[in-house]
Order: sequence, then C-alpha cells, then structure tokens
Amino acid sequence: MLLYIERWLKAPVQLEDGTLEPREKGSPQGSVVSPLLANLFLHYTFDRWMAKHHPDIPFERFADDILCHCGSEQQARGLKETLERRFAECGLELHPDKTHIVYCKDDDRRGHFPNEKFDYLGYTFRARRSKNKWGKHFVNFTPGVSNRATKAIRRKIRDWQLGCRIDRWIDDLVRMFNPVIRGWMNYYGRYYKSALYPTLRYLNRLLARWAMAKYKRLRRHGRQAEHWVRKVSLRDPALFAHWSMLAGHGWTGRAG
Repeated sequence: MLLYIERWLKAPVQLEDGTLEPREKGSPQGSVVSPLLANLFLHYTFDRWMAKHHPDIPFERFADDILCHCGSEQQARGLKETLERRFAECGLELHPDKTHIVYCKDDDRRGHFPNEKFDYLGYTFRARRSKNKWGKHFVNFTPGVSNRATKAIRRKIRDWQLGCRIDRWIDDLVRMFNPVIRGWMNYYGRYYKSALYPTLRYLNRLLARWAMAKYKRLRRHGRQAEHWVRKVSLRDPALFAHWSMLAGHGWTGRAG
C-alpha cells in the first residue's frame, strides 16, 4: 500500500500541452487525493497523538481545520507550543496566520482578550445575545453564519441573474433554485438562524426586481413589487423555502 502511495505522489504531472513535469513529493494542487492523504496523515500525526498525550483536551478536526478546547489560557499556550514541536517532527508546521488562541466570551466569562471570535466551517463563533426558553436574555458563545459565507451566498444569488429571467414564471424559479436555498437554510440556519435573515431578505429584494422586470404594471414601482412578493408569500408561504423562516421577521425592504 505504501508503495502505491509513493508512486502516486511521485508520478509526473501532464500539462495542457502534453509535456510531463516531474515531481519529487507532494500531490498536485487541487488533486482529489490530497484531502484523503491529509486525513490519513493527520489521523496519526494529530488525532491518535492527542488521544495518547492529551486525553483531557477535546477537539474537532475537519480535514486540516482543527479546534482544541482548553480550560485556560496557560493550557492553550502550552498546547500550541507542544503542537508546533509535534508537527515539526512530522515535517509540517502550523499556519502562522490561521493558528490563534481564542477567548470564548459569554455571561460566565467576562474578561477581555485580543481574539474573541473565530470562523470554522462557514460559521463565525462569537459572543451573541440569546434568549432562553423562559424569555430571559443572556450572552452566549455560539455560532452563526459567517460574513464570508453570506458574501458567497449573495454572489451566487446574483449569478442567477433573476432580472434576466422574465421568460420564467415564479413556479419555474422555485423549481430551479429552491433546492439550493433549502440547502443553505438546512446548513447555515441550524444555529442562530437570525444571522441568515439579512441574506434571505436580499433574495426577496431580487425577487421583487424580477417582478418589476416581468410585469409591466410593476415597472419602476419598487414598493408595489415588494408588496406583490409579500402577497404571494402570504398566500403560499411554502412556495420558496426561505419564506417560512422569514415569516414575522419583517423581511420586506426597498428593491432599490
């Protein structure tokens, strides 16, 4: 097995012009085998090593993104130094710009630290105002969709070019885009869903612009187009996947 992996890593890369470029080590950028090999390598370099040497420190790892939960700043700094040595022994290094010690601030931890938030798997983890089942507000360190993820979602929505799809009916738009919208909601709406509301309202504004482009009576009447979209959503709140999530949260806004 090791022989096959070595041959895979050292196999030459064929360029677009057909020439072969020799390689001594490593897999090509974007290669499908890279995540697999990284997972195998880190399973022994990190996962099993942590279980043996730091069984009291829980962690999560997704590919090469790792979170370690320490009980104090002293423990976190000690672990960081230990991991730097461990990774160096294995021919790796911690990314200097992506490796941080973060203070998880909430109602029980009210101190201050240079880093009090972090991004992980499309979520931003930080202190947020929350409400318990009895209606009492408190500060909790919890995830919500990250700014980077919302920018990517908005960019994807713009790529749909709704304003150019005046040959389509609203039912057609639902069939085309609902699976994607539902996927966003299922993933990013799982925690602190209100962080996703502004992006979903943005989608509604673009639906209003589509209505302005499609129907002559709504052209140059942004507010009427908003009311039209809202009327449709009230009549059939399950039509677009995100309408039920926004119900009662003041999602309408100007289409300018």
